[in-house]
Amino acid sequence: MAGVSKNSRTSVSTHKFMCPDCGGEIIMKTMFEKGKIKNIAECSKCKRTERRPKDFK
Repeated sequence: MAGVSKNSRTSVSTHKFMCPDCGGEIIMKTMFEKGKIKNIAECSKCKRTERRPKDFK
């Protein structure tokens, strides 16, 4: 049976990341831009965006 590859799966993570600047929760979003899918991390309070949650430090 063919399934979805592990690299293309998107799931809700159980680890919560907090923004060091404002203390808001960082959530992952999937964006479709220029024909490609991009995953970005965005703070729910200050709306700061980075490529992944650990880039907020």
